[in-house]
Amino acid sequence: MPAEPGETTDSLAAAVTEVSEKLGVLVREEIELAKVEMSTKLTSMARGAAAAAVGAVLGVFALIYVFLTIAWGINQAASSLWIGFAVVMVLLVALTVGSFLFAWRKLRVGAPTPKLAIDEAKRITATVKSGGEE
Repeated sequence: MPAEPGETTDSLAAAVTEVSEKLGVLVREEIELAKVEMSTKLTSMARGAAAAAVGAVLGVFALIYVFLTIAWGINQAASSLWIGFAVVMVLLVALTVGSFLFAWRKLRVGAPTPKLAIDEAKRITATVKSGGEE
């Protein structure tokens, strides 16, 4: 027995409503999943950054002791209290000057500009203005 026209419309409307509700739930769940995933990743990145900071601080202390050991070793070999510290100081000053000169050379180029992107945008603009003829 065929369904009456009113029943078909009601069942179709109910099906559309149900699909719409389930689609809304699916979208909300996907958004919640994305939030949880981003939160987990950010927490992991924060822990990694904290570990890197602790490592950097400990590395600085270790470097201080390395330089002190070198200075005392030179002092012992030269039988002079000040010569080892003078050698290490000159070495550190030379490394500092070298680092600043390297940084200055790399930073004096000015603000970065996306030259390739600008050139590509100009080509696209020219192509659009010419009507695509090349």
